[in-house]
Amino acid sequence: MRLYSYRACSTCRKAQTWLNEQRLAPDVIDITTQPPTLAELSLALAQLGRKRLLNTSGQSYRALGAKAVAAMDDAQLLALLAADGRLIKRPVLIAATTTGEPRVLTGFRPQEWQDLLG
Repeated sequence: MRLYSYRACSTCRKAQTWLNEQRLAPDVIDITTQPPTLAELSLALAQLGRKRLLNTSGQSYRALGAKAVAAMDDAQLLALLAADGRLIKRPVLIAATTTGEPRVLTGFRPQEWQDLLG
């Protein structure tokens, strides 16, 4: 299990606290210095779609502009996300399901996380 997080993000801190309370210890990775890989981002895009993958409230996104991001194809978007972790909604949790398939969650929604990790 991997958790892409940002130390200054209050939502990321809440997620880490919740994981600690559940006695789960993911590998925590700073999303700003080591964004998810292209393969992980492709999986996230397929599972979540653009809306749940993009950090639309961040400065990096605002600097690009919504129209510019909307005009990108998936390959361009994924390359951009892999280059700038601040564009990705955080935290990002990547965990295996009971069937062994990887599942990606973004943002911290306790019930959704409980359903995956329960």
